[in-house]
Amino acid sequence: MRRLAILLLGLFVFSCGGSKPPVVYPVYRGKVYGKRHCKYTYRVNGKTYCVRKSADGFVQVGIASWYGPGFHGSRTASGEIYNMYKLTAAHKTLPLGTYVKVINLENGRSVIVKINDRGPFVPGRIIDLSYAAAKKLGMLKKGTAKVKIIALGRRVDHTFKPVNYSYGKFYVQIGAFKNKLYAYRFRWHVYRKYGLKVRVVKLKGYYRVLAGPVKSYRGALSFKESLRKRGLKGSFIIRL
Repeated sequence: MRRLAILLLGLFVFSCGGSKPPVVYPVYRGKVYGKRHCKYTYRVNGKTYCVRKSADGFVQVGIASWYGPGFHGSRTASGEIYNMYKLTAAHKTLPLGTYVKVINLENGRSVIVKINDRGPFVPGRIIDLSYAAAKKLGMLKKGTAKVKIIALGRRVDHTFKPVNYSYGKFYVQIGAFKNKLYAYRFRWHVYRKYGLKVRVVKLKGYYRVLAGPVKSYRGALSFKESLRKRGLKGSFIIRL
């Protein structure tokens, strides 16, 4: 909650005008990416950070830290509740929802985590890992470790697709069934109860009930939240 409060305060201050500090643009592979690569910016502790439109090709080396009990149960920047026992992480500039592979360069261990929060806002650190992720990397006792981050993209089942946060056809999955009949029964139930037209698509051995489409990823996030409030808990967003 403290992390989110700081982020929201920064966004409020930035939107109210005043002097504009230099924007901290993303840097990787020795290249600096400018304003045209920003999806949006936010401000924390006097610095303005550029969130990338895409995580395609992102590789970064630096110091990782972890956060645990003090934040367990708090809301993250993505809106999800932080669970220290899940494989998640905070990053300053990668799009929320990006999955990354984190390699501990000190012992060779690796883990795949989902970016669902912002930070760390401590100089010299590039990623803040959950307790579970830090445990898999063997860095709990030391607290920090030198790591390499490789962006994998957006996860669909057990595979990864290149990240595209611009435009396309985005759907929110609201159900998945092995049995085709059950999937169509659920589709009919959703239509009768909510007046919502959904489609059934077979992907990776499951009949997936998808609501949509929505033309942008940001719009899909809002759509997913509206479905959640109506009682339809979307598990993830799919781009077809």
